[in-house]
Amino acid sequence: MDKLRGKGKVMLLAVTGGIATGKSTVSRILGELGAPLIDFDLLARQVVEPGKPAWKEIVDYFGKGVVQDDGQIDRKRLSKIVFQDGVKRKKLEAMTHPRIFDEFDRKVKEIISKDPDAIIQAGIPLLIELDLQPGFDKVLLVYAPQETQIERLMKRDRISREAAKDILKAQMPIDEKLRLADFVIHNEGSLEDTRKQVEAVWHKLKKMQKKNTGYSRIQETGVTRKKAKGKEK
Repeated sequence: MDKLRGKGKVMLLAVTGGIATGKSTVSRILGELGAPLIDFDLLARQVVEPGKPAWKEIVDYFGKGVVQDDGQIDRKRLSKIVFQDGVKRKKLEAMTHPRIFDEFDRKVKEIISKDPDAIIQAGIPLLIELDLQPGFDKVLLVYAPQETQIERLMKRDRISREAAKDILKAQMPIDEKLRLADFVIHNEGSLEDTRKQVEAVWHKLKKMQKKNTGYSRIQETGVTRKKAKGKEK
């Protein structure tokens, strides 16, 4: 990441939240305003595509039972395995996280080569759980009350209230993330209300750039890289 130093006023904005809080909606609006998105969920899928090194390591370690008929990793089955076994979860992270961050670095450089003053949004659902927030200039949390999350999950996944509650219990409570965010978008109202909040945050970020506060800590310290390597231990 040192090679990126001094090239414009690039800012890295981490966009996070909880399940069914509306992160994709906020990211879409930010994209419309001019912030390119690097989606970590998408990166996580790409690095385990059939034939790639992480795919081979996963199959060797977890067995062919985690492979679907089309050759893709059965993410639900694999998630269930690692959710119940902390050692296996760390092993999976060691296989995937370094490669995810390598791909993230590549995409950041690609964006900066075209726009050295870009505000790049990184969509990372588990940002705070993995303690990655120090590697970004600012953290934006997409918030919705727990009851709203439950209702959205029930409707989206066609599941019972109890099933929705169980999903939320397995995650870090959204209210605990509030104190670690620089910006909070309250996404329980109308789309227009959400848009106004996002636009307000965008204007603040642009002002920060003008004051030369942009240069990303991830460039200066390589925090994300260190975190990724730390997961291999």
